[in-house]
Amino acid sequence: MNSLELKIPPPLVALCTIISMWATTLLVPSLGVPIGLRRAVAIALACIGQGISISGIASFRRAKTTVNPMKADTASSLVTTGVYRFTRNPMYLGLLIVLAGWAVFLANPLAVLFLPAFALYITRFQIKPEERILSKLFGSEYASYMSQVRRWI
Repeated sequence: MNSLELKIPPPLVALCTIISMWATTLLVPSLGVPIGLRRAVAIALACIGQGISISGIASFRRAKTTVNPMKADTASSLVTTGVYRFTRNPMYLGLLIVLAGWAVFLANPLAVLFLPAFALYITRFQIKPEERILSKLFGSEYASYMSQVRRWI
């Protein structure tokens, strides 16, 4: 299973999740939630998720460190300011919130099951390997940060 660590870009994992969530609508009918309400909540969640992700990317760019999740070993600095004061993984949290918006839009009970699946996959194959690398790179500074800020929220 370690062969999957840091191999599949998280946006691609999110895209596969989006497609899988949509496929559930072919199996189970959507709930009878009015489209206007679904659309409004979905757009709000998508905007919030994108905002969180973009904030994380901007913080990395300001620190002049890599935003490439496949190359955590090239990180040049530990970012602990901005959105990183509240979550160690705002880019992944943002993707999860966008996926939640998609689930709301689909109004399909099975689609919601993909949210914890995405979080578990990203935690196991992306976040934990990144944490091992960052622990080696930044030592006690990263350990202190991990003890103060949650992985997701």
